Amino acid sequence: MKKIVLISLSFFTVLISRAQTVSTFESLPLANDSFWDGSDQPLGATFSNGNALFPNFFDTSYGGYWTGGWAYSNMTDTITPDYNNIYSAIPGKGYNGSNNFILGQQNSMIKLTGKALGKMVQGFYITNSTYASYSLRDGDFVCKKFGGASGKDKDFFKLKIQKYYGGVLSNDSVVFYLADYRSDDSTKDYIVKDWRWVDLSSLGNVDSLTFELISSDNGQFGMNTPAFFCMDNFTTKDAGLNLSSINQPLNVNVYPNPAINQLIIELPNKLQSTTEIIISDITGRSIKTIHTDSNLNEIDVTEWAKGIYFVTTNANQTSATKIFIKQ
Repeated sequence: MKKIVLISLSFFTVLISRAQTVSTFESLPLANDSFWDGSDQPLGATFSNGNALFPNFFDTSYGGYWTGGWAYSNMTDTITPDYNNIYSAIPGKGYNGSNNFILGQQNSMIKLTGKALGKMVQGFYITNSTYASYSLRDGDFVCKKFGGASGKDKDFFKLKIQKYYGGVLSNDSVVFYLADYRSDDSTKDYIVKDWRWVDLSSLGNVDSLTFELISSDNGQFGMNTPAFFCMDNFTTKDAGLNLSSINQPLNVNVYPNPAINQLIIELPNKLQSTTEIIISDITGRSIKTIHTDSNLNEIDVTEWAKGIYFVTTNANQTSATKIFIKQ
């Protein structure tokens, strides 16, 4: 009897280990000691890795700059302490000595895809960027030195993670402190300089995640602390063997892309059930939901704000997600 139990537990462990996908970002193309910030795809782009999509926005004004979402990098500069070095992680490498990692800005979001959509996220590894780390430690022309001149200021820099599920933003959140000087015992003050695990399993089922940076150092124009953080090994907990995972994926076409006035969503001709179409913005907020039996669906997007949108279709007990840009 004991042998049967042990075999069952071993088999169960194998199933659990396979029921996850890790976005390591190692497959993203980069030359040595370089980064991608969306400059080759300005005004709205995405990259994917694992079962997740990572939006990016590169603004072409003022000569062009990365202004939102995610970038990816293998930069190794742990010395340069200013804005010219925003794409490096303070450990000098990705998690566990890997090459590639990603960087997020204020209000970045991640959209789950494939088998991970609507399922739990196990978590990810996080650390500070080189730029933020030195600004927190030493201060600069905008940011204060954490702890202040006396070392007793109760400063903090934290990341708040929330989820969207079914188009609704949950009040539940996970908070991670990238720097914490709140203790009365100054020997406990710290700035994160290595890779730390953030467990997101408590959030439950997830369609997308939002990331908000919060600091005790704020001024007239908002947060003074550099609004960057680094992530690696984003891990989703995927579905097991069920109808969603064994059915053929939906063949959905979304055009024109970019769209200016009208968006057409073309569905397969032979669907076995009414299709639900959910369109959400870059934060994961549901903008429009329709239920249709037609294979051609035209949506007026004239008054919509410019940016990246996600079209999720649910039918035949499976789903598909497409992206379009509103210009």
